[in-house]
Formats: sequence, structure tokens, C-alpha cells
Amino acid sequence: MMNKKTQGTNTAIVHSGFKAPEGFSAFPTAIHHASTVLFKDVAAMRARSWLNKSTYTYGLHGTPTSFQLEAEIAQIEGGSYCVLAPSGLAAITLVSLSFLGTGDDVLIPDNAYGPNKELGAWLKQSFGISVRFYDPMIGAGIADLILPNTKLIWAEAPGSVSMEVADIPAICHAAHGKGVLVALDNTWSAGLAFKPFEHGVDISMQALTKYQSGGSDVLMGAVITRDQELNNRLLMTHMRLGLGVGMDDVYLVLRGLQSLKLRFEAHDLAARKLAAWLKTRPEIAKVLHPAWEDCPGHAIWQRDFTGAGGLFSVLFHEKFSEEQTDQFVNQLKLFKIGFSWGGSHSLCVPYRIETMRENWSEKGTLVRFNVGLEDVDDLIADIAQSLDQL
Repeated sequence: MMNKKTQGTNTAIVHSGFKAPEGFSAFPTAIHHASTVLFKDVAAMRARSWLNKSTYTYGLHGTPTSFQLEAEIAQIEGGSYCVLAPSGLAAITLVSLSFLGTGDDVLIPDNAYGPNKELGAWLKQSFGISVRFYDPMIGAGIADLILPNTKLIWAEAPGSVSMEVADIPAICHAAHGKGVLVALDNTWSAGLAFKPFEHGVDISMQALTKYQSGGSDVLMGAVITRDQELNNRLLMTHMRLGLGVGMDDVYLVLRGLQSLKLRFEAHDLAARKLAAWLKTRPEIAKVLHPAWEDCPGHAIWQRDFTGAGGLFSVLFHEKFSEEQTDQFVNQLKLFKIGFSWGGSHSLCVPYRIETMRENWSEKGTLVRFNVGLEDVDDLIADIAQSLDQL
């Protein structure tokens, strides 16, 4: 070892000999940043594999901080393995590119998250993958749509705009009868209100951007499985795409998880109160909240779900024009205009739903609410003052 007294100043700084004393303990998970991971010797370097999450190889494949988040998300979902991605859409892309290739067929529900449907169009155009959209309420009838080259079926319950609750167990049973995988976008339930693997799902995907973060300040996604082979295929694609997440963002999600269940229940309670009030308003033709009979799949939600969170939609009476409903949204004070959900601030977005769906027959403008953590009576008053101006 070089004598520290003979080292130049820069060398002494870069190769500091300080080691923190042992015994420090605190609640927060430590933030381990790394691109380069150090090995004690060449043999240790050669013995490690990035596929093995019991060791460390390179920052892209994880540090103790990201391993901690992966373990906690898998536990919440009831899974065994978790892979993190830079966004919810990146997680969706990771799944599709892991299990689909040229000549394969994929089924996507017509009420799926818009970018997932757009991704399907890209897969069809650029990769020669057959992409078909199906009625989300088809249930066991999806068996009739499965072709010999169908490799993957996407599901989303409920649809994050139109709120239909699909019969996931029936879809999974039909798919598995023909050897097809089912991937579920489980973001709406945060892994709390719906346990995917208990209902037959093979792969669960979530946008941790939502409730898990809770601060409207992080983009991140996760893919969860119980099967090691499926997880290894995801890891190979993850590596080939070079998908990584920042450890500061991972820390923020870890911090948010500690209050996840309490916040989710608070969102749920407030959203149900607001939805019940909206049902009394003559301007609203229909409340699309899974806890209400108006919502397609309500009985399925009662059977399979244990909660609802803060996201739901309404249909305005058809006598109101798009211009009027846009003005309604513009005149809200507490509800801000913006996409996403799961944060403490309430949001409101009008959708041209007929342009997003292949078979949409409902009348009236659809407006989606994300109910935050404000006092719900204040939110009701805010909507009331804007409705009164219609």
C-alpha cells in the first residue's frame, strides 16, 4: 500500500481511507448510488452474474436501494420477483418486448391505457406483430379470439378512463387453457385492492408514479411475477434495453410506501363521498365508479376487489356541449388540469372518449376525476360552484 504521506492531494482525496464507524441505525433506507460496483478481487468479479439478485455487478442492474424497493413491491402484489423501469409505459414496453416477436399475436383491451394501445400500433408496424383490440367485458369469451400464434393477452381492471371492470379470472382461465400468458395493468388498485396472482394473472405491471410515490414527482414502473423463468426473460430484455432507475427516485418511492395503504384508503373514502354527491346532480348522466351499479363490471368489482382508490369518471348529460364541459373544468379552483393520479392534489381531465375507443355508444362528455387528499367537502363545493355556472 502506498504511504499516504507520499500521495498527492488529488490521489489522497479520491482514495480516501475513511470508513464510517459501524453501528449506525435509522429508519430511512440508505441511498446507494453507483454506476461502477467494486469487487474485492478478479475471482469475485468473474463469479458474479447480473441475473442473480443476491450479488451486485453494475449500477444498471441495481443497488441495495433498488433491491429493497423491488422486494417491497413484490410483497405488496403477492409476487416473488420485481423488475423496476423508468416509467409505467417503460414497464408495459418491457413486458411486450419480452414475450412478443415477429409473427406473434397480442390481444389488448379496448379500454387499455392509451399509450399501451399506441405501443401496439408501433409493434404491428415496425415488428410484424399482430395486434388486436378486444371488448374488455368479454370475460371467458376471449377464448374465441385466441389464435395459434397468440402469445400474450393484456388486461386492465378497471379501465383507467372508462372504468369497466373486466372479469380477470375468466380471462386468465381461458388464456391458460390455450397456453397464453396474461399481463395485467394493476396500477388502479396499487396492488392493494386487487391481488393479481390470486386471480390467475401471470405478470402484473404497475406505474409506481401513482399511489406508491404519492408526491406527483416521480416517474417509475414495475413488473412483478411469481415465475422465475418469466422473470429471467424480463431481466434479459431489461438489460438489452438498458433500462435503469435513479436511486434518489427509488428512495422517494420507498418513503411513499410507508403511508401507501393509509393514503389509498383516504383517497377511496373521499372519492366515494364525492361520487355519491355527483349522482344527485342533474348535470351528470352517469357516474362511472366501480362501487356503483352504473359502472360496467360492478358485480365483478364487488367479487374480486377490496377497495377503489381515488380515480373515477362521470358522463355529463348529453345536452351539454364539449365547450361547456371544458369550461366546467376550466372554472374549477381546487381540481387542477393534468394527467396521472395518486398524488395529494386533485385533478380533472375531460376526454374525447369516442376517439379512444372502437365501440363507444354512451352519450355525453366524459370527465375523469382524481380525488386527492384535500377535505372532501371543499372539493364538493368547488365542483358545485363550477356546475352552477353551466
